[in-house]
Amino acid sequence: MNGPPGRGLLDDKIVVVTAAAGTGIGSAVARRCLDEGARVVLGDSHERRLGETRDQLSDSYPGRVWAIPSDVTDEAAVQRLISGAVSRYGRLDVLVNNAGLGGNRPVTEMSDAEWELVLDVTLTGTFRCTRAALRQMIAQGGGGAIVNNASVLGWRAQAGQAHYAAAKAGVMAFTRCTALDVAAHGIRVNAVAPSLAAHPFLSRVMSQVDLDLLALREAFGRAAEPWEVATVVAFLASDYASYLTGEVISVSSQHP
Repeated sequence: MNGPPGRGLLDDKIVVVTAAAGTGIGSAVARRCLDEGARVVLGDSHERRLGETRDQLSDSYPGRVWAIPSDVTDEAAVQRLISGAVSRYGRLDVLVNNAGLGGNRPVTEMSDAEWELVLDVTLTGTFRCTRAALRQMIAQGGGGAIVNNASVLGWRAQAGQAHYAAAKAGVMAFTRCTALDVAAHGIRVNAVAPSLAAHPFLSRVMSQVDLDLLALREAFGRAAEPWEVATVVAFLASDYASYLTGEVISVSSQHP
């Protein structure tokens, strides 16, 4: 299921989504934005999966999907993503920062390289993409929206997740401060904080036993589907959230 039918929340908006390849939150966000009437530029460092996602979405939404290979740890690649979207569609209205990298390692066993990679992708990558998008939005005359993908681990503790949780807490703080930096330009900056979203690659960084235990902590006894996170992202990107900025919205049914 891809969620409820679109209601035109993003009609004619130009949306860039990072880490949009595959079957996770990024591709679900791209599909939801398309359902809501947007034209979407997909970014991802995995070129094969990016091409497959582009082709699948183009079949359903002809003429409204473009893809640009991009690595959020590479400033030149970030610039190509934003400038490529503008070259293709003439402007940029929304950026969804979905790129992130996790892992499962206690601090006592974590190397500097592991820490730095997670921070570079998840936090600094969000900064790089946001900076490039904001400069473009301001040059256009202002207006627009940034939606960052944080995590409830920015608030809550979980063993083995110090690097990821620190990065996501940083995304939350970055969201709040950046919102104030650009409020005068009419640009809104918000974030979603999912707890547990179903994704086939989660099993690479966490055992199925642990994933099942986390799902049981949710009030609904299951993980969120990616489309359930994507609908909240689309709301924050839309004019329905016109007075929301600097907010982090929990997409979670988790109870203490």
